[in-house]
Amino acid sequence: MCGAELKTLPEGVQRVAQFLQAKGHAHEPVMLDDAARTAQQAADALGVAVGQIAKSIIFRRKTDDAAVLVVTSGDQRVDEKKVEALVCPDGRRLGRADAAFVKARTGFSIGGVSPLAHATPSVTLIDQSLFRFDAIWAAAGHPHGVFQLSPQQLQALTGAPVADLAVNDAEEKRALQRAITLVTQRARTVGPEGEVVSPCISICRMDARSKLCQGCFRTVEEIAAWSRASLEGKRAIWQTIEQRMAVLQA
Repeated sequence: MCGAELKTLPEGVQRVAQFLQAKGHAHEPVMLDDAARTAQQAADALGVAVGQIAKSIIFRRKTDDAAVLVVTSGDQRVDEKKVEALVCPDGRRLGRADAAFVKARTGFSIGGVSPLAHATPSVTLIDQSLFRFDAIWAAAGHPHGVFQLSPQQLQALTGAPVADLAVNDAEEKRALQRAITLVTQRARTVGPEGEVVSPCISICRMDARSKLCQGCFRTVEEIAAWSRASLEGKRAIWQTIEQRMAVLQA
C-alpha cells in the first residue's frame, strides 16, 4: 500500500496499516461496504465463521487505570474472573471501559478497536479459542476496516500471552444455580412485617448482558437505593428479585 492509498483511509486504519507494513505483514487492511461493529456483522460481510472474528474487548484496571485488552473469538464470551486472576495481582477488580476511556487509551472507537497499534500501550491477553482457526480477521481501527492474519501472527505482532479466557457455560450455570439457592434461602425470611434482610450474598459482580448483580440479581440502582428504601420498598425489590430468578430458571 503506497502513501497515496494510505491517505485515503480513515486515520485509525492508516495507523494500523503503517504498523502492519513496518512488521512486514502480508495482509493489508481492507474496507468493507457495510459497518462490522459486531462479530456477526463482520463474519457475514467476510463470509467466514463468527469464531474467526478476533474481537477486542477493553476493560479498565482499577489499580492504575490501565486499559486491559482481551482478544477473543467472536463466538466466545470473556470470563472477567479469569482475566482478573492474570492482570490484577493486588486482588482488585476490573472496571467497565466506557467509550471515552476506550477512545483515549486505544485511539479507536468501540466497534472498530484493533488488537494492535494502540495510542497508548495496553495490557493484552489472547484467548486460546482463536487457535481453532488457521485464518482470523480483526478490526483495523474503524467499523468498516478489517485485516486478515493467523492466531500465531496475532501473538507475534502483539507479544501477548495466550490463555483460557472464555466463559465455561457449564460452570456459569452451576454458579447461577448456587446464587439462586442462596438468595432463595434469604427470601424465605422476608415476611409481611418486621425488618427486611438484604439480598446480598457477597458475590458482587455485575453481568454485562443482564446488567444485574450475579449474586443478588439487583441492578446498580437498586443496590444503591437499598439502604434508603422503606420496608415496603425493600419488599417490592425482593418481589422483583424472585421474579427475575424464576425467569432465569425457566
